[in-house]
Amino acid sequence: MTRDELIAAYRAAGRHYHDLGHIEDCLARLDAVADLDGRDREILTLAIWWHDVVYDPKRADNEEQSALLAERHVAPDLGKEVGRLIRLTRTHDVAPGDRRGALLVSIDLTVLGEDEAVYDAYADAIRREYAHVPDEAYRAGRAAVLERFASRPVIYPDAGFAARFDQRARSNLARELRALRSA
Repeated sequence: MTRDELIAAYRAAGRHYHDLGHIEDCLARLDAVADLDGRDREILTLAIWWHDVVYDPKRADNEEQSALLAERHVAPDLGKEVGRLIRLTRTHDVAPGDRRGALLVSIDLTVLGEDEAVYDAYADAIRREYAHVPDEAYRAGRAAVLERFASRPVIYPDAGFAARFDQRARSNLARELRALRSA
């Protein structure tokens, strides 16, 4: 799969959040991480590019399919680690001491801690991606996802991202949960 094919996948119809803009935002967040060696930066860049390449809101195995594609197309010495990192984005659970995992998951979740306007645009884009789901079922499913994040002692496994985004993320999650429950 070429870079042009990756870009085309992120520009596919029906992608409102999990699109090229999300990848560009994630890459910008990675660029701002100062203390990475070249190999870590290369692995994380590849993981960002590939982590949502397969995205179908009707499927439950997007991360696994994205990881498998990456493992087939990324250089063999990097593919296994890139695949492992992509698989972390399914649950967003990271083992203690897994710096690469902590960074990828934190970067992927940054939108939760953005200002209200950015967060609201994200929430609206997610709803559009799940337009096939009836309102009541969507509200219940979305609330369950948000409650899992809100109940975590740590949303962002990287300490720097946690310090910057955790408080606002919790506020955004609580605000959206209130809106979902009152609709």
